[in-house]
Amino acid sequence: MTASHQLRIVRIGLAGLGNIGLGVYKNLEKNGGLLRERTGFDLKITRIAVRDPDKKREIPPGGARSTGDWRELVADPQLDIIVELIGGTTEAFDLVCAALRAKKPVVTGNKALLAERGPELFRLAEENHVPIYFEAAVAGGIPIIQTLQEGFVGNHIRSIHGIINGTCNYILTRMSAEGVSYQAALADAQRLGFAEADPTLDVSGWDAAHKAIILASLSYGFWVKPEDTFVQGIEQVSQTDIRFAAQLGYTIKLLSVIRADEKGRVEVRTQPSLVPQGHVLASIGGAFNAVLVHGDIVGETLFYGKGAGQDPTSSSVISDIAEAAATLHYGSRHSGFVPHGLYGKSKPVDETISNFYVRLTVADKPGVLARVAAVFGESGIGISSVIQPDEPDARITPLIFMLDAATLRDVRAAMKAVAALDCVREEPSWLRVETMSEPQG
Repeated sequence: MTASHQLRIVRIGLAGLGNIGLGVYKNLEKNGGLLRERTGFDLKITRIAVRDPDKKREIPPGGARSTGDWRELVADPQLDIIVELIGGTTEAFDLVCAALRAKKPVVTGNKALLAERGPELFRLAEENHVPIYFEAAVAGGIPIIQTLQEGFVGNHIRSIHGIINGTCNYILTRMSAEGVSYQAALADAQRLGFAEADPTLDVSGWDAAHKAIILASLSYGFWVKPEDTFVQGIEQVSQTDIRFAAQLGYTIKLLSVIRADEKGRVEVRTQPSLVPQGHVLASIGGAFNAVLVHGDIVGETLFYGKGAGQDPTSSSVISDIAEAAATLHYGSRHSGFVPHGLYGKSKPVDETISNFYVRLTVADKPGVLARVAAVFGESGIGISSVIQPDEPDARITPLIFMLDAATLRDVRAAMKAVAALDCVREEPSWLRVETMSEPQG
C-alpha cells in the first residue's frame, strides 16, 4: 500500500452464517491483508444476522455484533454493503428489496431468488441506482457471471452448454465409472456433503435450471421465465441406459443448454443428455462444474472448476464484495443486469430440436421392429440407427433407437404412441443426444 492510496474501511452486514457465510467470514479474515493490498479497502464484517444469535458456531463472530433480525442490518447507517446468504425466495426477497431501498449494494449467491424474482429485483436496483452482485449464484468459484457481463461484452452468445450441478455430476460419474446404482451414488454424495439431506432441488434438475435461467438472461438481455424452460432430473437415469450409451460412444450428463435460434428465440433447458465421449464436457467428473460458452468472436471457451462448497463459493462472494466496495467509492456500475433489444422471446420448449436416444423393452417376436419404426415414420421422425442387444431373457428384448433431429413435440407424441403398442412391455426410456452443433429451426 503506497502513501498515495489511503486505506478505506468498508463495513459489511452479513445475513446468514451457514456453511457459505462461515466461509466468507473465515476467508475475509484469512486473506484480509491481501485484499487490503490489492483493493485499497479494509473489508470488515461488522454485523451478522442469524436466526439464532445464541447458537454456538464454528467461528465466533469476534468483533462483529450478532442479531436475530436482518432488518437491523439494513437500518444500520454505518453498514455499506449487505451480503444475503440466508437462501429461499421469500425472506431473502424482502431483505434484498429493503437493502436496495436503503441504497446499500447487495451481494447474493441466491440462484433461486434471481431466477424466480430477478426482474423485480433488478428493476428496483435500477430505480434506486444501487447494484446487485451475484457471481456466487452460478457455478461456485467459476467467474462465469463477470465473464458474460464484461469479458464477452462484444460477442453475440451463440450457445452455452453447462454441467452446473455438482451433486448430479458426482452421482452420474459414480454410476458411469463404477457401475453403482443411483441410490447408492446418492447416499455417498450425501455422506460426503455433496448432496443435502433432502436432495430434491439438485436431482430434480431445478438447481441447475435456476442457474441456466440466470446465464440465459445475462446472455440474451431479457429475463427468461421458469415456466418457459424445460427441466428434467436424473432420478430415472438407469444403469441400463448408462451401459448402452457407453456402447454407442456417449456419456450421460445433466446438461444445461442455452442458445438462440436464427429467429432470435432463446431455448433454455436442463436434462440428462448423451454427450459424445470425445467431447470435453464428457470428461468433467465428480462434483466439478464446467461451462462451455460459444461467442461469435471469441469462439468456444471452457470454464472449469469447483461448482459448490464453502471455499469456492465464498471466493466468488468476496470478489463481489470487493467489486461493490470499488463501486461505492469510484462509481460507474450498472444494476447488475443490462437489458438489450436483440432478443426478448423464449422458444417454446415443444419446438426445441435435438437428436434422441430411445430404449424400449419389447416382446421378442417377429414384426415388432417394423411396428415401432412405423410409429416414428408416421411422426416424421427419422431413425439413424437401431441396435438389438442379445439379452438372456428370450421372451423380451431391448431395442435401442438413435433418432434424427426432431422437435420435442414430435418425440413426445411418438413416445406416447409407442408406449401404447401391445408389444412394448415397459415405459419407454428416452434422452436427448447433444451434438453440440449450431442451433436449428
